[in-house]
Amino acid sequence: MTPTNAMSVDVEDYFQVSAFEPHIDRRDWDRWPHRVQANTERVLALFDETGVKATFFTLGWVAERYPGLIREIVAAGHELACHGYDHRRATEQTSEAFREDVTRAKKLLEDTGGVAVIGYRAASYSIGRDNLWALEVLQQVGFRYSSSIYPVKHDLYGMPEAPRFAFRPEVAPQLLEIPITTRDFLGRRWPCGGGGFFRLYPYAFSRWQLRQVNREGQPAIFYFHPWEIDPGQPRPKGLGLKTRVRHYLNLGRMEARLRRLLRDFAWNTVANVFLNRTAYAH
Repeated sequence: MTPTNAMSVDVEDYFQVSAFEPHIDRRDWDRWPHRVQANTERVLALFDETGVKATFFTLGWVAERYPGLIREIVAAGHELACHGYDHRRATEQTSEAFREDVTRAKKLLEDTGGVAVIGYRAASYSIGRDNLWALEVLQQVGFRYSSSIYPVKHDLYGMPEAPRFAFRPEVAPQLLEIPITTRDFLGRRWPCGGGGFFRLYPYAFSRWQLRQVNREGQPAIFYFHPWEIDPGQPRPKGLGLKTRVRHYLNLGRMEARLRRLLRDFAWNTVANVFLNRTAYAH
C-alpha cells in the first residue's frame, strides 16, 4: 500500500526569510506590508479544495498579530505546530535563549489556538551536528517531534550524515526527528521535500522522486511557505543574485504545481502520518 505523506506549511511572511536578514532588520518588520494572512488563507482554500489536512509550523510573531488566522487553521482541522517566535536560527542562539524562544512561542500558539502544540521546526533547518542539544531542549519543554534537520549538503544548512527518514536522536530518545525528504540517486543526495527545489525542478521530476520514496515504503514530508504562491509580493532592494534567484524563481508557477501535487499523492498532517509509526531507529 502506498504510504500517506505529510504536508506542511512554514507560516512566515516574505520579509522574514533568513536570506533577507542583512537587508531587513527585525525592528522594521511591522513597517513592511504584511501578506501572511491573505497568503495563508489562500493556502487554506487550496487545501479545502483538494481535501488535504496539513501541519502549519507557525511563528509566534504571526500568532500575536493574526490570532484569527491561527483559529482558522485549527477550525479547518489542520495541525498547529511551532516555528519559533521570530524566525531566529537555532545556530544563533545559546541553549538558554533557544529554550526561552521555543517556550514562549509554544505557549503563545497554544493559548491562541486552544490546542496542544507538539511539533517544532527550526528556522532554516538550523539544527545539525553542532547543536543537537537543541533536540534535548525540545524534548524537555514538551514537544513530541521535530522536523528541523535537512540531511543534505547546503551552503546555509544541512547535516548530510543524518538519517534520511524519521529517527529518535540519542540526545532526545523520546523525541522523533523527521528530516525533510531526500533521495539518493546517481551518486548524490537530491532534496525532494519542497521549498525552492520544488520550484526549481520540473514538476515531473519532483513527482517521480516522491514516488520512488513511497516505493521504499516510506512517507515523505513536504513543505512550502505561503509567500511562495505570491508573485506580487514587495521586493526589497539590494538583494544579491543568488538570493533573488532562490526566493523569486517560479513563484508564478507554484500554486498550479501545488495543486497537482496535492491531487497526485495522499496527504495528512505530520502528527497523523508519523506519530503512529513504531519502527524508528535510535
